[in-house]
Amino acid sequence: MIIVKNLSKSYGLTPLFIDASFTLTRGEKAGLVGRNGHGKSTLFKIITGHEEADSGTIETPAGYRIGTVEQHLSFSEDTVVAEAATGLAEPDERWKAEKILSGLGFSESDMLQKPSTFSGGFQVRINLAKSLLGEPDLLLLDEPTNYLDITSIRWLIQFLRTWQNELMLITHDRSFMDSVITHTISIHRTEIKKIAGNTEKMYQQIIKEEEIVEKTRMNDEKRRKEVQQFIDQYRSKARIASRVQSRIKMLDKMGKSEKLAAIEELDFSFNEAPFQAKTLLSTDAITFGYTEPLFKDLSLSIEKGDRICIIGKNGKGKTTLLKALAGGLPLQSGEIHSHQHTRIGYFEQTNISSLDPNRTVEQEIASSGTGDNAQLARNIAGSMMFKGDDALKKISVLSGGEKARVMLGKIIIKPANLLLLDEPTNHFDIQSCDSLIEALDSYEGAVVMVTHNEMFLRAIAQKLIVFHRNGVQIFNGSYDDFLEKIGWEEEEQKNSQTSQNSTTDSESSTPMLNPKEARKLRSEIIRERSDTLKPLEKTIKQCETVIVETEQKQESVQKRLIEASQNENGDTIRALSIEAHELSELLETTFNKLEETTLEYEAKKTDFEEKLSQI
Repeated sequence: MIIVKNLSKSYGLTPLFIDASFTLTRGEKAGLVGRNGHGKSTLFKIITGHEEADSGTIETPAGYRIGTVEQHLSFSEDTVVAEAATGLAEPDERWKAEKILSGLGFSESDMLQKPSTFSGGFQVRINLAKSLLGEPDLLLLDEPTNYLDITSIRWLIQFLRTWQNELMLITHDRSFMDSVITHTISIHRTEIKKIAGNTEKMYQQIIKEEEIVEKTRMNDEKRRKEVQQFIDQYRSKARIASRVQSRIKMLDKMGKSEKLAAIEELDFSFNEAPFQAKTLLSTDAITFGYTEPLFKDLSLSIEKGDRICIIGKNGKGKTTLLKALAGGLPLQSGEIHSHQHTRIGYFEQTNISSLDPNRTVEQEIASSGTGDNAQLARNIAGSMMFKGDDALKKISVLSGGEKARVMLGKIIIKPANLLLLDEPTNHFDIQSCDSLIEALDSYEGAVVMVTHNEMFLRAIAQKLIVFHRNGVQIFNGSYDDFLEKIGWEEEEQKNSQTSQNSTTDSESSTPMLNPKEARKLRSEIIRERSDTLKPLEKTIKQCETVIVETEQKQESVQKRLIEASQNENGDTIRALSIEAHELSELLETTFNKLEETTLEYEAKKTDFEEKLSQI
């Protein structure tokens, strides 16, 4: 258990959170959400003792151990498995290290290599393995998916679902977070709040609370104006001077509520270049590799409106293929044919480091345009959340997330009809990821994107380029279609190994399914999930519609009641009062139904996800 009491932290005159309190009890797994720069990572640093709070306390039981993934890459052992095993509480349980390393994408031969021979991303995975093996009382994970491929992410989801101790998680990948957590903690407007449930429930609650605050403020403002009008009208009339004075005192007591400050949103659309033909770009049996081909004889056609996602394990050629499509690599064989009117917008992860540190945000965005476009660059900077003087910030002082937004701005300023995006969300917060999905959804050009984010895959992909089974495959269909019909070979192998290694029990063991049987069972469960959840979704939407319409009717009745009161029309007042009471009852009943249906929906959705995860 960890107890946070009245915690406050500011940088200069900017508060991150004020008098924040929450408790994380045994076995709770909380997703920490909030916009970039609002204090998520700072809260982690305070919990681990790497930073001090301005005030407040953090209490833990004696001997309570907190685990994090070290970003410092320094290893003492000669092999990966030996290094990972240094995190074990019991040194003799080396098999646990091998199991976790396998889940994180290390082969048996990899485990016997020196840690220093691997890329930075894989070295971070070694540190992640050490943290998981240490089995701390509280595990803090800050963007763990940034260095993982899709199969490792799916493995980590299953691992964290069975995690028995406390967990706090920061990630831009909402689908990953919601698959793991039991609670959500938000940092919003310098307040920290914890609820049971997923991120969607938290965001909906924040929206409702802010709507209530704004309605209350508007009602108070209206009441203030009415009181002020009474005072102004009757201030000079001696016979009601006492009433005027009481109204003046009332006005003083009421005070004035300030309007909630607007929170900046990433709000943009891609600048589309016109294209009248069908095919933007095609490949004819292209091959590229170094010692061995990363992709071989790949033929692909990209048409206007296509939504293609490239998926697979790291190091298999996803980024390389995207770079080849952008014209940045000499092929070993084959050809790429691009239409004369094709205009490419290319977002490359490594290009963030290529930004000129001495330029301002506005200058860097303008450098990708043509001609004198300073005002356009300033406008785009504003849509990328660099408003006013923020557009004059030097690139050198920006965070990773801010630099990623500059990269998007550089794409937007130049019209494109084909977007090539390599992991564009790695430095974004959840809200910015949502904004990117909205922008891609409204874009009429074609999109080819490398991503491990399953929420993006489900929201965007209509076709997949899949690197697996020691090759590359074009799959026409959605990501869920791919999981149902083909699935990840690595998961099938791990499920098979788990089944072979587990102790059999005649009463509790489940017979091992072959891949064909597993896909059939998965298909049946997905169909049952749809049949079960769709009626509940329909009921939820109906309740929401009734609530909106009833609240509108309430406002109308309230206005008519005020008018009737001023005209002293008793019959009308009685009729409207009855109607107002009936509307209030209907609203209360519908709210209760909405809450019950939502809870039923979430519970059944979780059950189906659990069933699917076990196949």
